[in-house]
Parts: sequence; structure tokens; C-alpha cells
Amino acid sequence: MKTYHWLAMAVMGSALALGACSSTRLGGPPVRSANAAPIVEAPPVEAVPSGPVEATPLPPVAGAPLAADPMAPPAAGTDIAGLPPAPPPPTVAAPAPAAAPAPSSRTAMVGNWSAQTSGGSCRIQLSSSPALDLYRASASGCSNQDLSRVNAWDYRDGEVYLYQTGGAVAARLRGSSASLSGVLAKSGAPLSLSR
Repeated sequence: MKTYHWLAMAVMGSALALGACSSTRLGGPPVRSANAAPIVEAPPVEAVPSGPVEATPLPPVAGAPLAADPMAPPAAGTDIAGLPPAPPPPTVAAPAPAAAPAPSSRTAMVGNWSAQTSGGSCRIQLSSSPALDLYRASASGCSNQDLSRVNAWDYRDGEVYLYQTGGAVAARLRGSSASLSGVLAKSGAPLSLSR
């Protein structure tokens, strides 16, 4: 009796499990939950007939040597793979030296300069002594009022800035440690400095 009871329970459990797993593939109705996406059947796929597969070695590339015994040493004048040695890399000519760049430090600008303006010439001295955020400068014999009041200078981004009392820019110049050219800030008149 116990065997029959156990057998009946096994059959009922199997029937329930098959009923829960039924699908359109097994011929039963589809089982869906309330939140399931709609079932979309894919179109049938046709089988493509295929012929027998044939394998044959490819002919050697024109001009290529025939395969050699992998255990044989490489032939003279070839590398380990049996290929001729690679040509040496081409030599590149050294670039021509560039023109001397403008001085990149303010120390190259320190010293005595002769200033030339349309009103005449005078002397300007650029010192290495600091004066707040700038450096001390002095002018002597300048008839131009903007130049006669120069008392500080600085070198930034390849340009020399001359400042007058009060902090206004008197002139901006560009060039080398031997000669500078630029303009006076207020009038725009040309100004050049030379050693």
C-alpha cells in the first residue's frame, strides 16, 4: 500500500511539473505570467544545402622559395626564418641649426643701453636689483618725458617692458641681448635700444 501511495505521488508531481513547463514546442498551451512580454514567434529558418568540403594546399606564391626542412640550419646570407636580412634603416640628415633664439632670461638684458627715439638719444640702465615685482632701471639725458621717468623694467614672454614712476608702461621692446626695438606706449613713436 505504501508503494502504491508513493508511486501515485510521484506520478502526480511529474504531471504537475510537466503542466507547468508546457510550451508551444511541446504541444501544450503557452504558460505566461501577468508581467511577461508578449510571445512573438520567429519565422522558420530554411536549411541551406551544403556540398562536400574539399581541402587542397594552395600553390606557392610566385617568386617565393619552396618550404624548407624546419630542422635544417638557415642558408648563408639569410636570417633565422630563411629570409634575406632586412636593409639598414635610411640615414636621416641632421636638421640645419636654427637661428639663435631671442634671449630667454632677464639676466641677458641687464646692463647699459643707448636709446634712440625720433627726439634724439639717451642712456638707459637696466639693473638686476629687485624693486617690488620688477627690477630697477634708470634713464639719463633723455629729452622724451616718458623715457626720462623710467625707473623699473621687466622681461616677460620675450619682451622688455620699461615702466615709469607710478607703474605705467613707458615702452615695450623685443629683440636680442644686443639690440631691442619697439614703441613708446603713449605716443607709439619708435624706440630702439642698442649696446
